[in-house]
Formats: sequence, C-alpha cells, structure tokens
Amino acid sequence: MQYGICHLSIVPIRAANSHESEMTSQVLYGEHFKIIDERVGWSKIRLAFDGFEGWIDKKQYLKIGEDDYSFIDSKAASLSSDLVEYITDEAGLLMTIPLGSSLNFCEQIGHQFEGISINSGKEKTHLIETAMLYLNAPHSWGGRTPFGIDCSGFVQMVYKLNGYKLKRLSAEQAKQGEPLSFIEESEPGDLAFFDDHEGTINHVGLIMKDNYIIHVDGKVRIDRIDHSGIFNSDLRRHTHKLRVIKKII
Repeated sequence: MQYGICHLSIVPIRAANSHESEMTSQVLYGEHFKIIDERVGWSKIRLAFDGFEGWIDKKQYLKIGEDDYSFIDSKAASLSSDLVEYITDEAGLLMTIPLGSSLNFCEQIGHQFEGISINSGKEKTHLIETAMLYLNAPHSWGGRTPFGIDCSGFVQMVYKLNGYKLKRLSAEQAKQGEPLSFIEESEPGDLAFFDDHEGTINHVGLIMKDNYIIHVDGKVRIDRIDHSGIFNSDLRRHTHKLRVIKKII
C-alpha cells in the first residue's frame, strides 16, 4: 500500500483518470490518503477522513510513508479556521489555503503556518456559527470550500471544523445518526435530508432555530423549513421535499 498527502491548496477528485472527467469532490491542503490504484499520470485514492474514493493528478500530491500516514492519523486534527489563510512553502513563497485545511503534517513537508488554527474538539454548540462562515458561498458540484461547495460538502466541513466526521455524500450521511419523528424535536445543528420524486436522498442542510435551515441552493443560504420541506421565500414555493431529520450528535 502507498500513501500520499495534499501539499497544494485544493485538488480536484475526479470520477475517472482524466482532466475532462467530472469533479466529484476535493482534497484540501494537508489531507492524507491511501493510494489504491495507479494509471499513467493518475492515482486513485481513498481519503483517510471520510473514505471517499476517486482519481487525482499525480503532480498534485506528495507520497509519504506508512509511518507518516499513521502519525497523522494518531494526532488530534489541527485545522485552519479563517476563510483564507497562508502557508509559506519550502521556497519561502506564500500559498493560500482554504478554511478547514489540515495542518498536522505542515512542518514535516517544509511548510510554515502562522495563522489561526483550531484543534477540532467536539463541540455541537458552534455548528451554526461555523455554518455562517460559508454564507453566500456559491454552489459547486463536488466543492468543499467557501469558494465553491455542494450541500453534502457544506455540512461535512461544518461538522469537520467542530470535531465530527461525516461521510461525503448526502445519501451516505443520511445513514448516520438517529432519526427524529418531528421537526419540533430537532436542535440547531441537526441535519435535515430531502429526496427526489424517486425517493433518492439528494439534498441536506443544517437545522437552525425557529424553523430555519441553512443549506446550499445556488449558494449557501437560509430558508424556512416545515413538515413539507424547504420553503424558498424568493421563489415563494417549496423547493425540496423533506425525507428525515437526523441527530448526529
């Protein structure tokens, strides 16, 4: 087994080993992974954080040893906590990194970080505060940063910054936690899942106080939620059909 770490700001994960292939997720700075297959110029990886698999360009990561992989795994996560921070690389040049980048192996690859970091201890009370950092971030399929993010990437990153692991896709996330019978039983930070006309879960958001929800629909936005689903006040109609509310924490 071979191992790697992302030493660049944001690296796309693709469905196939081609730059023309769909971006299905992203690797953020400092995230580590196993290399499970290789092709010319490409590696198929499995992220340590959420087990997500896909293809990345071989020029966009560094290989590390098994001991280094285990060392990173053993440490409490240290994450960048501002929308944009800076790394000084081994040549003394500045490189931007996005919110939620992992800093555990920064010094070992010759990089220096002088910004504000957080040790992601488990804390449910800060989930909505963290979610608000992403407000108005544009929707981007496969995105995990304030510069482009999808619905499941959004809730995953909010939970990551507060010390909790969620799977990458909304259908997978819906299998985590305990279901609630009614919206009235929910607390801020609980997750609401929505399905399409075929019953497939395809959307997720974070419950807020007073029957509001923060989610990604064109951008990260706040809407009303009721027993039918999400009500978009701009469109004056329901846009997503409620399937289940889950208490993850």
